[in-house]
Amino acid sequence: MSNLELDPTPVVCSSGDDARGRVDILQPREVPLGGPRAMGVRRTLPQRNRSLIGAWCFLDHYGPEPVSDAGGMSVPPHPHTGLQTVSWLFAGEIEHRDSAANHAFIRPGELNLMTAGSGISHSEVATSAAPVMHGVQLWLALPDAFRHTERGFEHYAPEPVSGDGYTLSVFLGSFGGSTSPVTTYSPLLGAELQFAAGRSVTFDVFPEFEHGILLDSGSLEVNGTPVTAGELAYLAPGGTAVEITATADGPARLLVIGGEPFGEDIVMWWNFVGRTHEEIVKFRAAWTAEVEPGMAPADGAPRFGLPEEHGLRPLPAPVLPNSRLRPRQGDGGRRNR
Repeated sequence: MSNLELDPTPVVCSSGDDARGRVDILQPREVPLGGPRAMGVRRTLPQRNRSLIGAWCFLDHYGPEPVSDAGGMSVPPHPHTGLQTVSWLFAGEIEHRDSAANHAFIRPGELNLMTAGSGISHSEVATSAAPVMHGVQLWLALPDAFRHTERGFEHYAPEPVSGDGYTLSVFLGSFGGSTSPVTTYSPLLGAELQFAAGRSVTFDVFPEFEHGILLDSGSLEVNGTPVTAGELAYLAPGGTAVEITATADGPARLLVIGGEPFGEDIVMWWNFVGRTHEEIVKFRAAWTAEVEPGMAPADGAPRFGLPEEHGLRPLPAPVLPNSRLRPRQGDGGRRNR
């Protein structure tokens, strides 16, 4: 998914503060994607008080929403750099095409992971196979050592594991005794959990990880702290276990993400992740040269390229802000403000 905001906020992201032992509740903000009938999303990363959880730097949560009401998801070709996109659906079906000649469908319980590396473009269009769209789109920042890696794509359907009153699907990393084979470039995890009403389960976690628990539906307590649908509960590194309890009101579905604190500051603007103002300017210029009529890449070799048979006009890049984007160095775990 693209960040379709016409005036995207430049974000300098750095590792979080020391809040071990505390559960922080992050509230989503509503973001309309596109025109008046376009689908809206609830964004919980990045935000002012928390920009990264491990390498996870972007989290959009959408639906359930009838395709007939929202006009469906129809995201034209758009570029990415320096990240991996993670697509996970609860309902619906999306067709993916990218400039590395990958063509795949995203369905509930299946992971699509696209690695942008130095540059890739892709489109995502809802199909008519299901009347409702409901899912999440996340981005993973690539560490400096790997952010120019080859572009790539992986599809994976984890086998759900059932426990006493819960079902677990691990699509990245390891959690609850399950491990995904999908390629990642930093220590992290991503999993979906479904709980029966009133069930409480304690999961072991890596103490060096920070974690986020996004509640999709139902109501929960995380280590005794109430969480309502749409909220993201944040847990700092240092803990060895997390207790998740679904209230007696009904079942609950949630997403667990986590990873070692990223340890690098990044500049994130529109669909680009870089390290400096100059990089972002270069990425934008390269995309503009590829998609604007009458222009061509300066060296004749496109950085991004376009998917085949996408049938949609590529998204133009927004105008850069007047101010210079200045990343700051890590500060030993204190929040950069």
